[in-house]
Amino acid sequence: MTPRPLALVTGASSGIGLAIARRLLEDGWQVLGLSRTPADLGDSPHHEHLPLDLSRPDGLADAVTEALAGRPVQALVHAAGFMRVGRLGELDGEDLQAMWRVHVQAAEVLANALAPGMTEGGRIVLIGSRASAGVANRSQYGATKAAMVAMARAWAAELAPRRITCNVVAPAATLTPMLADPARAGERPRMPPIGRYIEPEEVAAAVAFLLSAQAGAITGQQLSICGGSSL
Repeated sequence: MTPRPLALVTGASSGIGLAIARRLLEDGWQVLGLSRTPADLGDSPHHEHLPLDLSRPDGLADAVTEALAGRPVQALVHAAGFMRVGRLGELDGEDLQAMWRVHVQAAEVLANALAPGMTEGGRIVLIGSRASAGVANRSQYGATKAAMVAMARAWAAELAPRRITCNVVAPAATLTPMLADPARAGERPRMPPIGRYIEPEEVAAAVAFLLSAQAGAITGQQLSICGGSSL
C-alpha cells in the first residue's frame, strides 16, 4: 500500500487549523499537528500531535526534525495565529512582537527547516488575512499578515524550479474561537457582504485544493476568501 503523504499543520487544535487537519485526513494525508493542546480528531491512526508553543520559535526546528525522524514532509500549512487590535496612539509594541513570532517567525523557521527536503510536488500554504491590505485598528495584525505574503512570494520564486509551490489563503472574518477572543473587546468582527462569516471548512477546502496535484501551476499567489469584503 502506498504510504500517505505527510502534511505538517500548525494551529491544528482549533479553528481553521483544525478544519484543515480534518479535511486533509479525509483526503488521504498523514497529518502532524503542531499546537499547544491536542486536536479533537478522534482516534485516527493517521494523525500525530506535537505539543509546541509557536510563540517560542527557538528550538522549533530541532523539535520538528526530531519528531519527523527522517520522514519527508510533502506539505507545510501554517494556520496558527491570533489577533490583537489597537488604534494608532494606543498600540502596544509587545502585541506586535508576539504576533510576529507566531505569524512570521514560526513560518520562517518551519519553511527553512522543511523546504530543502521537499521533493517535486511539495506544497507550502500560509494562512493570511484580508487585513494584509490594511484595515483600521488592525495595523499590527495586518503588518504581520502582509509580511507573510512577501515571504510566500519570495519562497515561491525560489522553489519554482523544483516545482514546489507556496501560496497564501487570506480569509475575512471566519467563524472560529478568535471571534470571541476577549482581546478583541470593543472591536467587533466585520460581517462580510454575503451576510455571514466565512466557515473554517471553506478555508480548508481551498487549502486542500492548493495542496493537490491540480494546483501545481498556482504559486506565489494570495487567494482571498472574503465573502465580498474586498469589493
